[in-house]
Amino acid sequence: MTYVAATDRYESIEYKRVGRSGLKLPAVSLGLWNNFGFDRPIETQRAILRRAFDLGVTHFDLANNYGPPAGSAETNFGRIFADDFRQHRDELIISTKAGYGMWDGPYGEWGSRKSMLASLDQSLERMGLDYVDIFYSHRPDPETPIEETMGALATAVTSGRALYAGISNYDTEQTIAAHKALAEHKIPLLIHQPRFNMFDRHIETEGLLPVLDDLGMGSIVFSPLAQGMLTDRYLAGIPADSRAAEGRWITSENIDETYLERASALNEIAAGRGQSLAQLALSWVLRHPQVTSALIGASSVAQLENNISALESAPLSQEEIAAIEPFAVHGTGD
Repeated sequence: MTYVAATDRYESIEYKRVGRSGLKLPAVSLGLWNNFGFDRPIETQRAILRRAFDLGVTHFDLANNYGPPAGSAETNFGRIFADDFRQHRDELIISTKAGYGMWDGPYGEWGSRKSMLASLDQSLERMGLDYVDIFYSHRPDPETPIEETMGALATAVTSGRALYAGISNYDTEQTIAAHKALAEHKIPLLIHQPRFNMFDRHIETEGLLPVLDDLGMGSIVFSPLAQGMLTDRYLAGIPADSRAAEGRWITSENIDETYLERASALNEIAAGRGQSLAQLALSWVLRHPQVTSALIGASSVAQLENNISALESAPLSQEEIAAIEPFAVHGTGD
């Protein structure tokens, strides 16, 4: 059936400016990391993407290695984009990344100029795109000078294969160095994509957030629900079809008594606000002005809708933030 986008898609979602740039992102973006590979039905993926766009989610985030297997999320997205979204290309922010292993030999991962630009060209081909809106260095390379990696991002922008440059998984000092290196090419470093949630608070303790302010950068945080641990999925046991049962990214060992105590307490706070635990977790990460957007995954339309509804709730009060604090403990579930 031909897709016709909802006419009211821009009426309810909030769009936030990325640092001091001219770009705005939806407060919640859709990540295609773990639910858009060849192991999932393409029509389920299509339904999620359509519903996301109908709800005003204009940002779809990918990487070369997303799947499984690696590359398959971009391939599937390219199929759906060609059928449903090509006429909406100028309404979309599509991002991809390079840095993790993709092909055999010494050039198939990390941050060399060779690897970064070859990977970008492969990603564009898989997705059937002329350009991506944001191209990220997915992780810092301990052996390649940061100036080389940022030079590759600069080339991606100046060649028209990307509109903006970003980084992911860089620490505070690396972020400062990356910003400086890219500035030598007169290209701003737009955005940082770190992991951040109630159980992983390293960007707060390491001082990244004020540095983003100083540099004029925004951020889009991944894993705001801690791989499902900040949902009600594990509060009454481990479902057979869950990531913990499958050993996919987390295991049953992560669901220990300390985790259950803290997650249950957070769930009660969420219920007092009329939210699910997942919605509370999203409200919590978005409370920081430096967090432009939160990346969510979705395995169903219902899950997508539940998470996006977090934006309908009132901002957290100082009293609620204080009540959350004893249970939002870094390292929970590790």
